[in-house]
Amino acid sequence: MHRHPSDRPDPQADAQLRAAHALAVGRLSGLLESAMDAIITVDASQRIVIYNQAAQDVFGWRADEVLGQPLVRLMPERFRQQHGHDVDRFGSTGVSSRRMSRSAVVRGLRRDGSEFPVEASISQAGEGADKLYTVILRDISERVRAEQELQAFATEAHRIREGEKTRVARELHDELAQSLTALKMDTQWLRQRFGETAPPEVSHRLGEMAAMLDRTVASTRRIAADLRPLMLDDLGLLPAIEWLSQQFTQRHRIEVALALDESVEPDALQATALFRITQEALANVGKHAAATQVRVSLSRDGDDVVLHIGDDGCGFDTRAPRKPQSLGLMGLRERVQLMGGTLAVDAAPGQGTRITVRARFVPRSDDDHHAKGQGSA
Repeated sequence: MHRHPSDRPDPQADAQLRAAHALAVGRLSGLLESAMDAIITVDASQRIVIYNQAAQDVFGWRADEVLGQPLVRLMPERFRQQHGHDVDRFGSTGVSSRRMSRSAVVRGLRRDGSEFPVEASISQAGEGADKLYTVILRDISERVRAEQELQAFATEAHRIREGEKTRVARELHDELAQSLTALKMDTQWLRQRFGETAPPEVSHRLGEMAAMLDRTVASTRRIAADLRPLMLDDLGLLPAIEWLSQQFTQRHRIEVALALDESVEPDALQATALFRITQEALANVGKHAAATQVRVSLSRDGDDVVLHIGDDGCGFDTRAPRKPQSLGLMGLRERVQLMGGTLAVDAAPGQGTRITVRARFVPRSDDDHHAKGQGSA
């Protein structure tokens, strides 16, 4: 068999190809070393084959100390077994790349034994024994610290705001409402003392004053209760939710079915958050749901407290864009986030709306019991 002249090896072309390959490898190596993010590649057995300078800076290990070592050396012990299963599962999906652990924090382990949070993505290339996995990760310790500080600031601001509401509500209830009641009693005394001898216009004016005082006292007490029902501090969360449900039914003519676990006695901050979430959820039902009944349940599930509020109203499409004037769910999410919990919304047009709030239960302490007995916030 004769070779065509064009099929014969061309030493010059081979040399050019090798030079181009070496240049490409050199440039790739330079890119890896100059990358701001840590880049780590492991083989099919999850042993490290590429470990760039940024990875050395982040983890504290030199490349010659980790090359050939298993990747799990760079993560806390409690995550190692699960990580191996996750990588194997990812390898079988055929997906070229994805972010790692959207629902949980990925953590790395430095040479000095300290842990740190990372944001990571993983990609795969090759097949079988030649498969390579590349992880690109970034130390997000500063971001997490800033988020924690912001969360602490928001929680403290919320606590101060609720404390101020409590102070104003108590002053309205104890000072203004009582003074108005005293004026009402004085008005009644005047009517009784001079009712028969007073001119008709005076009697009429005294009657109007008494009616106006009745309305003002009722408005003052309603405003104080809307600011913060004092029974939340004096009696606890469950009586406050019962009162809230009664007020809701009176205002909107919508029945509320309650299922409240008496063992749920959270601390003051969590009780306030759960009460406000219930308050806002019921307000949303009253404004938008066109419901005939609402179900509210509060219970314990292991170490968590679970609040469930469902209605039989018109529902809505959770995928639809939020209306600019509709802030109901946003307010709920903000309060749930302040509590460190999760919010699930299940709704569909014509099938009502159900929200579920879950958070780690924080039991009421002896200090909370004392504050409750003193009637303070």
